[in-house]
Amino acid sequence: MNINPIEMKKKLTQFLKSSEIPEDGFALLTDQRRRYTGHADIIVQPETVDHVRQLMAFCFESRISVTPQGGNTGLCGGAVPDGGVLLNLSKLNRVREINVADNAITVDSGVVLQNVQEAASDAGRFFPLSLASEGSCQIGGNIACNAGGLNVLRYGTMRDLVLGLEVVLPNGELVSHLNPLHKNTTGYDLRHLFIGSEGTLGIITGATLKLFAQPIIKETAWVGVQSIEQAVNLLSLAQGAFAGRLSSFELISQFALTLSADFSQSREPIEAPWHVLMELTDSVAHEDLGDLLAEFLMDNGFDNAVLASSESERSELWRLRENISAAQRNLGVSIKHDIAVPIVRVAEFVENCGTALQTAFKDIQIVVFGHLGDGSLHYNTFLPDISDNRVYEYENAVNEVVYTNVLQCEGTIAAEHGIGQIKKHWLSKVRSEVEINLMRAIKKQLDPYNIMNPGKLLP
Repeated sequence: MNINPIEMKKKLTQFLKSSEIPEDGFALLTDQRRRYTGHADIIVQPETVDHVRQLMAFCFESRISVTPQGGNTGLCGGAVPDGGVLLNLSKLNRVREINVADNAITVDSGVVLQNVQEAASDAGRFFPLSLASEGSCQIGGNIACNAGGLNVLRYGTMRDLVLGLEVVLPNGELVSHLNPLHKNTTGYDLRHLFIGSEGTLGIITGATLKLFAQPIIKETAWVGVQSIEQAVNLLSLAQGAFAGRLSSFELISQFALTLSADFSQSREPIEAPWHVLMELTDSVAHEDLGDLLAEFLMDNGFDNAVLASSESERSELWRLRENISAAQRNLGVSIKHDIAVPIVRVAEFVENCGTALQTAFKDIQIVVFGHLGDGSLHYNTFLPDISDNRVYEYENAVNEVVYTNVLQCEGTIAAEHGIGQIKKHWLSKVRSEVEINLMRAIKKQLDPYNIMNPGKLLP
């Protein structure tokens, strides 16, 4: 059914308030990287789940496409609309309940991640998801893309942190299982359909999330290593020595460190070809954990290391890691890759891919950093003499080299940012025909008119 924007707005005002249809939402049409700018017939920001249901029922009946959007911090163009309704969920932003007995927090999908962390902390608990964009990204988007972040090694991805979901289906029906059950074997666990679905199956409006005891001890070390193989060896040794206390294990190239140190106006902690930022945490008092970490590093030959002796020193080390993304902007616009390979093959990938890129693109600059603890890397490339969006003219050629090397190492082209519209034509390279057909069948069953975020995820 074709409805012009004026007529659509008139119909929507029958069940949406004027405050839910902003007049100045045009900034939401462009993604964070300014890589994509879309268009929408109308932008809405519902303030209640019931209004989301009424909106979806109307769009389903009228065959109007809907693009769900959280904090608009995605890097794959997944929340950029191509007509229809842009459904921004930022006004669904209540912390509904904190249940200390069940170590659970129930929130609206539009709650900013940092606010969830703070609410958990105020209740004497810890929510472990931690991302560079945590001050603006929203829980619904984190779930829709199965976000990872800095603490995956100990606590898992967003998929591991979700106890229950509330979802509005494309036809406006509500599926809600927000009870903080830690065991439930009554048939298919439908929440996993929507985690990582990138808004193609329904609208996540609420979630019950796992909480943990607050870490009261944090011991942090910056370690210089000669190679990625040596970093992998350090990871294996540390996991054997400290088990679950090892919460973060970040790999940083020397080039990435130099960029961040210059940007941060800080000194580089040590000199080395590669760097590891590792952290141990414990929720039980353990006064000698720092001494144990120092002894472990020395006993295993990792003496080119700095251990934080205060919270300010710890914060400074983490600032160097977290500022890499901002620092690399000084190189211009990048072609970004969010990839993962088996940990044992990270060194192979970095060496082979770097060589192939240097051969294909003379003087290309490569910024490598990421979560070695789970095998995922941010692998960003910069072409010489092109500092603006013209670099995207070479994106397919660069991706061909990078993703070919990823696949040769049995990896994935999307570790924690999703597929969106930028990588969907690569999906058939990492998922079999049978798997993609199953995905399409699920999509067809739930969304027969393909109104949910069309043009995203599935090729």
